Formats: sequence, C-alpha cells, structure tokens
Amino acid sequence: MWLDRLTAGAAAPSGSRESLAPTRPYSPLPRKNSQLAAPTQRTVSGLGLLATRSSTSLDLSANTSTTSLTTLPRQPNGSSLRFEQRPPPNVPDPVNVIKSILGNSEHGAVPEGWSRKQDGEISKEIDIGGLSLEEFVAQDISPRPAGNGFRVEISAKENRQKFEEFHKSIAECDQILTNVESYLTNFKAELGQVSAEIENLQARSTQLNAKLDNRRNVEKLLGPAVEEVSLSPFTVKSIAEGPIDETFVKALKEVEARSFIIEAKEEKSEQLKALQDLKPLLEDLKIKAIERIRDYIVAQIKALRSPNINAQVIQQQTFLRYKDIYAFLARNHPVLAEEIGQAYVNTMRWYYSSHFSRYQQALDALQIHAFDQHDLLGSEAPPTRRNVLGTSKPAPPPHDAFSLGRREDVLKSKNDTAIPAYLAEESKSAHYLEVPFWNFNQALIDNVSAEYSVITELFSTSTYHQISRRVVEIFEPTFAMGHNLTKGLVENTNDCLGVLLCVRLNQHFAFELQRRKVPVADSYINYTNILLWPRFQIVMDAHCESLRKVPAPTTSNRGAAAAFSLVSGGSSSDASKTSVAPHAITQRFGQFLQGILLLGAEAGGDDEPVSNSLVRLRTEYESLIGKLAKASGDASKRAKFLYNNYSLVLTIISDTRGKLADEQKEHFGGLVREMKK
Repeated sequence: MWLDRLTAGAAAPSGSRESLAPTRPYSPLPRKNSQLAAPTQRTVSGLGLLATRSSTSLDLSANTSTTSLTTLPRQPNGSSLRFEQRPPPNVPDPVNVIKSILGNSEHGAVPEGWSRKQDGEISKEIDIGGLSLEEFVAQDISPRPAGNGFRVEISAKENRQKFEEFHKSIAECDQILTNVESYLTNFKAELGQVSAEIENLQARSTQLNAKLDNRRNVEKLLGPAVEEVSLSPFTVKSIAEGPIDETFVKALKEVEARSFIIEAKEEKSEQLKALQDLKPLLEDLKIKAIERIRDYIVAQIKALRSPNINAQVIQQQTFLRYKDIYAFLARNHPVLAEEIGQAYVNTMRWYYSSHFSRYQQALDALQIHAFDQHDLLGSEAPPTRRNVLGTSKPAPPPHDAFSLGRREDVLKSKNDTAIPAYLAEESKSAHYLEVPFWNFNQALIDNVSAEYSVITELFSTSTYHQISRRVVEIFEPTFAMGHNLTKGLVENTNDCLGVLLCVRLNQHFAFELQRRKVPVADSYINYTNILLWPRFQIVMDAHCESLRKVPAPTTSNRGAAAAFSLVSGGSSSDASKTSVAPHAITQRFGQFLQGILLLGAEAGGDDEPVSNSLVRLRTEYESLIGKLAKASGDASKRAKFLYNNYSLVLTIISDTRGKLADEQKEHFGGLVREMKK
C-alpha cells in the first residue's frame, strides 16, 4: 500500500504535486526533491515512527482512508492522494497528534535550524545503490540511533502501550459483537418457533371454524325437530310451582304449542318414541294448569266483593294482564270456563247495582227546581208559589221558567266527569232536572264502556253475541235504575226546556257510545228516548192549552187586557192608551221559542216532534195575539199591536241558527212585513 503511494508520488509531475498541495495538511519539515523523500520515510519508519509526509496518510487511514485504499483503482498518472477523501473539519491536526505522541520539545522537538542542517546532511549521505525506490523501501534498514536528546524508545513504548490498549478495546468489541451475534441467532431461532406456532394455530382455527359451521348446519336442521318433541324443566316447574305471572303465561303457551304439534303428528300417523313419552307429561301439566287457573280466578272474583274495593284496579292488574290464562281454560275445559265466567258476571252485576244505587240516592238529595201549572205560557204567576217538589225540602231560589240562559252549557261543556256522590250529598244549591240526569247517565256510560272493553278482552274466545249478552246481564239492574231516575225527574214537571235538554243529552250519549263502539247500551238509550219525547209533547200541549185558555178581552174589560201588557203603571185609562205595546205573553213566547230553537240547532228537523209541536204552539200564540189585537181599537192600532208583538218575537230569535230557526225567522219576518204595510 505504501509502495504504491511512493511510486505514484515519484512518477507524478511537479505540476500535479503543486496542484494537490492545498489539499494536504501542513508538515513541519521543508519540502525537498523526490530523491530525498524516500530515504526520509525509510529512516523514520525504521525507528517505528511516522514521517511528516506519511502522517497524513496514517490519519486518513485511521478515519476515512480504509475504504478508499481498498476500493479505488490505481491511477495511471499522478498521485492517488487526490482521490482520497478529505477529512472532516473537526478532525485534529495530525502534526499535533504526532507531537502529543512524541512528547514536548525537550523530549523530541527539533529546532528549526537544526532540522534544516540534518536534512542537508542526510541528503548528502543517501545512497540507494542503484536500487529502485520500491526495492529500496522494501529492504530492511536498521534504525538510526537517536541522538541529540531524542527519546524515541520511550515514545515507542508509550505508543505500544496505547496500541495494546486499543487492541484490547477491539478485542472486547469483537467479544461484544460475538455475543450480539449469538443473541441475534437465538432470536432468529425463536422467531422461527413462533412462526411455526402461529401456523399451527391458524390451522387449528380453520379446523374449529369448519367444525362450528358443521355444527350450526346440523343444529339448524335438528334443532326444530328436537324442540317439537321436548319440554324444558323450567316450563314444567313454572306451571307446577311458579307464581301466576308472565312466566306462567309463557309456559302455558309452550305447552299448548307442543300439544298442537303432537296432535298434528298423530294425524299424520307419525309414531315416535319421543311423542309417546311427551304426551302423558303434557296431559298432566294441562290438568295442573287448569287447577291453578281456577283457584286464581276464583280468588280474584272474591276480591271484587270486598268492601270499598275498586273493581277497575283488579280488572287491569289481574284479569286483563293475564287474560291468556282464561283463554287457555276456555280451550281446554269449556265447562269450567263457562261457570267461572258466570260467576264473574254475577259478581259484577252486584257490584254495579250496589254502587249505582248509592249514587242515585246521593243525586236524589239534590234540590231540583219545581215546574208546575203556573210555569205555562198562558198562566199568570200567583203572588206566592211553592217551588219545591216535596214539603220536606226547603224552597229553592226563584228561576226563569221560559228562558234557557246558561242551562245550555251542560251540552257544550268539555268536562265529562260526573259529580262524586259525597259532593252531591253535600250540595245545598238548587239545580234543574238535567243536572242529575247528566251525572247519572255520564257515570253509567263510562262504566258500561269500561266493562265492555274488559269483557271483550277477557272473554276473547266468546262470540260477539255472547259478549253482548254478558254485558247486558251485568248492567240490567243498573239500566232499570237509570230509567226510574229519568221517569222520576220528568214525570210531573212542566219544564219543557229541561226535558228537551235531557233529550239532547241522551242523543249525545248515543253518539259517544257509537264513537266508543259500545253497542250494548243501545236499548237503554232508546228506552230513555221513549220516556222523554212523550213528556215533551205533553208539556208542549199544556203550553198550547194554556194559551187557548187566556180570556179574550172585550171593550168592557180592555183595562184587564192592558194589565197584561209589558207597560205597567198609571190608571186604567192610561193603560188603555198604551195597549198597543207588546203583550207579556209575547215576551214569554219569544224567550221560550228561542230556547227551543237553540236546543234544536244541531238536531232539529221534520223527523222530530219539536217541529210539529212548535207549529201548534205558534198557531195558538198567533190566535191569542189576534184576539188581543181586537181589543186594541181601530184597525191601525190593531196592526200596530200585531207589528210590535211579531217584531219582538223576531228580535228575540234573531240570534238562533239551524233549519228550524230559519223557518221560524222567515215566518215571523213575513208577518212583520205584512203588518208594516
């Protein structure tokens, strides 16, 4: 390696060496010609030291020249140093490194003047003996003894010690690298084992997945067949010992499902040992379930007869919640189911009868306004009257027998809750007859609707006619109670507006039952109408008769006719002068007609008795007014009198609406126009 460098350096021209000079590190020795370079290197190398020129090569080889020397090809011309890599800037100066190795100036430093002299002397004594530079360098030359105070041997020992330490460090690094290599080898072997285990696990996973798929396919095929001929122990225990709850109901459904499957397979003549073993067990479970269902329903029916019990709570929490148990009983033991159903009907019949009986007594305690013969259109009120139905009740406050007033609010109210019994008993105010009628029937309709819903769900296996018959049987005494209440309210009253209000309320109840789809109370509604309409016609006939009985005034008793006029005060002669004013009966008739028209706005028509009754009443009124007009004097006064009365009636009924109201307004409008001419 060094021989190549020297050869290349000797063959290179001086110009190339000068061009490479800036790339080489500084040397403390002066430059000589090429003949002096080789002996200098040879002499120093013989002492085991590195010359100034070779220090750079050593430094580069220690840092970065190893690769360059082994990989770079030999250059044919010029020195190979220009192809070497330049050391990084942070590398220490090789001269300083040599100085640190050789020591300070007193051990190895040579004065500059002495160095030149020695170089001059050495250059004179060099004799290569006709050898080439390679041969000269290759030959062994004994080291020149140190002189002039050099301590080369000491430096060599120090360098040797350092090199030995460096060798030891390299050996330790080799040992560490050997251990690392061993660890990596073992790690590679372990990775191979892990890879083999992973492959084994993958193979086992594939096998397990295949087995799982096969098992699922088999279970899909055999599962339903096995379930059809088996019964879980939990189901058996739930029916035999468990409480009556949702679990018990599910167990009943499972038992019925297995029974249907067995019956179907028996019809197909499938003889299976599992079916023969399961059928006796199912029969025993059915018998046990029927027994427990019977005891449970009977206990709940007995609870309904407890005092102060709310039947709807038991119905919702027991009967309707577990309605499937009665259906199971009806399918598997119809006779027992019919007996239990009849026991329920009898219990609820007693329940509603007793509760509505107490409620009717509470409504009877209400004070009702009394309407007698003095409350007719043609009757004159006496100075003192009795306004009560019985002597035991205190007299109610006075009332207007011909004006509807706010009594119509009972039809328009959105409150559909009947008054409680204790509030009815404590009430001290007087009411019209429609108040107890509405409260009793509203409570009855609500209970009928609720019970019909319960019966429909509970006895779902029964037909429509059977369900309707049960509900009617339950409420038969209650319906009779309601009819008696209605009959007692309207039988002896002349409150025509009150009776018509009850008719409209009864129609409202009929519409509500249709909306709720409860047909079982139709007979009750129809019979109530039978009680109300005849009484309405009777009262209307009484009003007509009272108008006919009004005495016709004559010339001698014109003052008496004037006494009936709306203008009061003054002497009889003054009254005679004012007899063209509207009559008192006209005011009553107008208010009464307005009330009937308001109540007939929704349902009035030719198919009701109201229209015919109004025609009769209007005819009687016009006949009476005609008779009264004859006592007014000449024709102009008679026309004025008739105009005033007809105009007052038309004004009163002007705010009414409906077909019937339009007919009446058209009629009286025509009379007013006729009298105005």
